[in-house]
Amino acid sequence: MKQKKDKLCWCGSGEPYKKCHWLFDQRLEAYRKDGYVIPTHKMIKNQKDIDGIKAAAVINNGLLDLVENNIKAGMSTEEIDDMCAKFLEEHDAHSADFHYEGYPKRICTAVNDVICHGIPRKDVILKDGDIINVDVTTEYKGYYADASRMFMIGEVSDNARKLVEVTKECLEEAIKIIVPWETRVSDFGKVIERIAHKNGFSVVEEYCGHGVGFKMHEDPYILHYDEHIDRELIVPGMVFTIEPMINEGKKGIRFKPGDTWTSYTVDGKLSAQWEHTIVINYDESVEIVSA
Repeated sequence: MKQKKDKLCWCGSGEPYKKCHWLFDQRLEAYRKDGYVIPTHKMIKNQKDIDGIKAAAVINNGLLDLVENNIKAGMSTEEIDDMCAKFLEEHDAHSADFHYEGYPKRICTAVNDVICHGIPRKDVILKDGDIINVDVTTEYKGYYADASRMFMIGEVSDNARKLVEVTKECLEEAIKIIVPWETRVSDFGKVIERIAHKNGFSVVEEYCGHGVGFKMHEDPYILHYDEHIDRELIVPGMVFTIEPMINEGKKGIRFKPGDTWTSYTVDGKLSAQWEHTIVINYDESVEIVSA
């Protein structure tokens, strides 16, 4: 973290280090000496970058609103993807998922026992009683925002509704504990695991939240269960997702032959997920920018 005070700040703001992040770094160093794991400079965005992420988040939210206003029984998951592709084109934005490591579609759709990364298809038709997660990541002018929502199609079972609601509670309660310069990345999993287990559900351990902004996936990686270790301190300038995936039954995952993307529950029971992009502003406020 050593840098001369008269040089331009490492954050890319164009401001002298002394006027920008010098005091910030002194505070980080004090926490490091006290035994905290502190975030790297790569995890910190400047104000211009935060504004760019928020602009991408506006489009990402609009995309999810579009889905919410149109999703219904009888619709194929590929129709949802096509609708999202048109929306992104109209807003001069792009899907971060499209062609990411070969992924063939613009969004992910997880129906019932699909945990995540479900590929939209013509032959997957939504029906009354289904639950579905729609996960979208928008790139706009070089910045990224990521979020997902659960949708309940028609009349769903009591347990399906409970799973969807408890998963959202896991996310919301995790966000509530954020206090900059106090909360650690590893604290979220403790909250999520406690709520899920209290309600008789399990937490998927193979996937995690993550930093976001310059790319779809960045450090820090945020696990949704109790790691029993202390990880990075949450500080202003950090942007990340929390996205718990909660299973009705066992916590494990499985794949089907020929599809290395779509993960399913091992017992065929339901799974749910909610995801928000969260910004820790420089005034130390916590802001959900995409949800």
